[in-house]
Amino acid sequence: MTNIDVQQLTKEYGANRAVDDLTFSVGPGRVTGFLGPNGAGKSTTMRLVLGLDRPTAGRATIGGRPYTTLDNPLRRVGALLDAQAAHGSRTARNHLLALAVSNSLGARRVEEVLEEAGLSEVGGARIKTFSLGMRQRLGIAAALLGDPEVVMLDEPSNGLDPEGIIWIRELMKRLAREGRTVLVSSHLMNETSSFADHLVVLGRGRLLADLPMREFLESRSRPRVRVRTTEPTRLHDILLRKGYEPTQDGDGRWTVEGAKAGEIGALAAAEGIAVLELADEQVTLEQAYLDLTADATEFASASTSNTAPREN
Repeated sequence: MTNIDVQQLTKEYGANRAVDDLTFSVGPGRVTGFLGPNGAGKSTTMRLVLGLDRPTAGRATIGGRPYTTLDNPLRRVGALLDAQAAHGSRTARNHLLALAVSNSLGARRVEEVLEEAGLSEVGGARIKTFSLGMRQRLGIAAALLGDPEVVMLDEPSNGLDPEGIIWIRELMKRLAREGRTVLVSSHLMNETSSFADHLVVLGRGRLLADLPMREFLESRSRPRVRVRTTEPTRLHDILLRKGYEPTQDGDGRWTVEGAKAGEIGALAAAEGIAVLELADEQVTLEQAYLDLTADATEFASASTSNTAPREN
């Protein structure tokens, strides 16, 4: 089993502590979303895991070993940290071939990942002619080159068009289903909620949350139900008698805080009230994230810091 293990990891740059005594583990078979405001330490942590920076204290390992000790590391770990890092004068194919040769991989694998990333037709084009989205696809192709057990991606949707976003989303989910360890850093909450099974959230270099997605959302929200009925006034009176405090929305629905759909449905059924619509509501990932990180955001506009959007 190939885990990413971070243990009491600390990284200081002069007086600035970018990562502060951080401990968490990323396991296989799921997509772990790596979240946090700008300056939270996400990119620094990924660089420390990949041996690109040395920690001030603590350690980071992959499968129990530091990345720098791995033989043919592309066969073990695939990573995308900066899609702009590829040399612009090389062709996409030659860029991947250079990586392949350095890790004893054949040219056939290069063609496979070009096909996977949708770049086969431009494999002979120079990278400097590529759009941001094409460079992003090339970086992902490079991460997949060694068919690795561990995949680490920093903002993989950056620059991708809608088709590309769907592609990378399904790719990450497929890699997890195959039993690989997938760690994905992103600022796009709606997109993260579509693919992540587990969340690790940082704030000012410290761990704020390490939970499955569902548990994270439940931990940041109070039960709430929306209901629409043919007898709104009667339902309202019954809810009040049962200790609830329903509020009416402009669209004719009632919102009942502190309740679950099963409770309200059973109550309506017992009173013979026809229900036209009944649903539990939960905060979105964006709402839960903003609530958790409100005090850990280095830069925030007045509107964002004072009010969080509510789900309609």
